[in-house]
Amino acid sequence: MKRRDYISWNEYFMGIASLSAQRSKDSNTQVGACIVNSENKIVSVGYNGMPTGCSDDEMPWEREGAFLETKYPFVCHAELNAILNSNADLHGCTLYVTLFPCNECAKAIIQSGIRRVIYLENKYAGTDSIRASELLFRLSGVACECYTPTGRDLTISL
Repeated sequence: MKRRDYISWNEYFMGIASLSAQRSKDSNTQVGACIVNSENKIVSVGYNGMPTGCSDDEMPWEREGAFLETKYPFVCHAELNAILNSNADLHGCTLYVTLFPCNECAKAIIQSGIRRVIYLENKYAGTDSIRASELLFRLSGVACECYTPTGRDLTISL
């Protein structure tokens, strides 16, 4: 008899995005992303972190202070990393991401051809960056939806 308690595609892909977020060195915000094609195949993953070749130990992670002493001019967001990590054509793909994309990531998402964004959380809702993202997505036809948690606990023991 076929097992019936397996996880859904949405649980699986948001789980992969959430697991990817655990690679982030950011002590405040860990974000993960998973890009999936129309055949439910993962084509890329990413998390927020410093650019390749920039030591996590030598770069700033602070949220406040002089601009160049904070993480903001340096960190690559999970969505951008997932886009840049991919070797596949992203046209028509879906992006699962743990945090609603900022306006800079929204532009990269649109330009890459991703057509759908499923996000876990929108903790910056109402900010100018998120309002710009929402406008960009609406004008470009990128569908956005909030992931609906199932309440199921997924545990990975290694």
